[in-house]
Amino acid sequence: MPQTLKLAASQSRTLDTTAETLRSLEDTTRTAASQGIDLILFPEAFLGGYPRTCTFGAAVGARDPFGREQFLQYFHSAVDLGDTPTGSGDDWIERRLPVAKGTSHRGDGTREELEQIARETKVFIVTGLVEKSGGTLYCAVVYVCPQNGVLGKRRKVMPTGSERLIWGQGQPSSLRAVTTTIRGVKLTLAAAICWENYMPLLRHSLYSQNVNVYLAPTADARDTWLPLMRTIGAEGRAFVLSANQCVTRQHLPAWVRGDTPEKSDHRTQEINSPAAGQDSNVVQDTALNGSTVADDESRPSRRRASVVTQTPERHEICWPAADSAGKPGQEPVSTAAKSSNGAESDFVSRGGSCIVSPLGEVLAGPLWEVEDGGLLTVEVDFEDCERGRLDLDVAGSYSRNDAFKLTVEGLELDPPP
Repeated sequence: MPQTLKLAASQSRTLDTTAETLRSLEDTTRTAASQGIDLILFPEAFLGGYPRTCTFGAAVGARDPFGREQFLQYFHSAVDLGDTPTGSGDDWIERRLPVAKGTSHRGDGTREELEQIARETKVFIVTGLVEKSGGTLYCAVVYVCPQNGVLGKRRKVMPTGSERLIWGQGQPSSLRAVTTTIRGVKLTLAAAICWENYMPLLRHSLYSQNVNVYLAPTADARDTWLPLMRTIGAEGRAFVLSANQCVTRQHLPAWVRGDTPEKSDHRTQEINSPAAGQDSNVVQDTALNGSTVADDESRPSRRRASVVTQTPERHEICWPAADSAGKPGQEPVSTAAKSSNGAESDFVSRGGSCIVSPLGEVLAGPLWEVEDGGLLTVEVDFEDCERGRLDLDVAGSYSRNDAFKLTVEGLELDPPP
């Protein structure tokens, strides 16, 4: 008898506030429920937001006040699920952690809202989010069952590039797969977030747990992403769901665009304008240590006006602007100033969400440049995973596990019960 379920990948984008994004998640899940969807995946960092285009005012050896204000806004947009910085595992899942007096739950209520949405729609929800715990942000994924609530949560173990400034490293023990049964079909599911999918040993840790639903929420909209998903489907003999955001510059969250009210305190003023009574030829040398230095002919300003141009190949070149005397301008400029990074209607992420079969065949997508309402759906037979094991089981008959060994700190690699 076929073991069929309907799966969906939602190409949704983060809205201006976390409350609005939660409502969007609910609306999309209800739409999916009306189409008979059993499980839905949302993109990486969907709740809280992927901070695309943000610099957080950072350079090697320097951070500026505007960047700290930008991080503050990002921290406020993140969700608090009530977990500890080191990750409490089953104690958090089973709600065994202490609760503050006068409250019924830990965190900000986001966990409870997600559980309610799953319960009311009867759809299993997997969503990417930015989790705050203590003073650190983590890129995470949470698994929400309609019957039993949250079954598990994992944090990204290896943030990519500039993400390492703003996200902490998650616990490898959280790579544990979760199991559930939907309409008589047993599922073993686990997530690898974005470029974690380029980590062969991490992928193998999921294959070893015999996953049949491999979830890949991402922020990668490159053409190379789909071949990777096809490889994972064929390699793991699992159904692969990948969801990415599609967003134009004008629809980035307000705090990314800089539309939130700016705080006019002394920290912002010290880099935007000379202090009261200070000579206009004195600027703030925040690039080194925040000390004040004189701007004279022997020491050109580190903050001078510039002009950004774009080549036909879309490479940006920053040129020093000339003053009326033809010399490079020496006016200090705000680090919050916006450069010419492209038209507001330009895509900063084109999407590319997709669903792939256990033989590496593309079942749906990739979905490009669909900013709103993008919902990929497929009906699949999970016995296809077992059919694929005829000739390939990379964690079993095709593994030579007598010779090759993998261990992951704190993680049980045997398939979960």
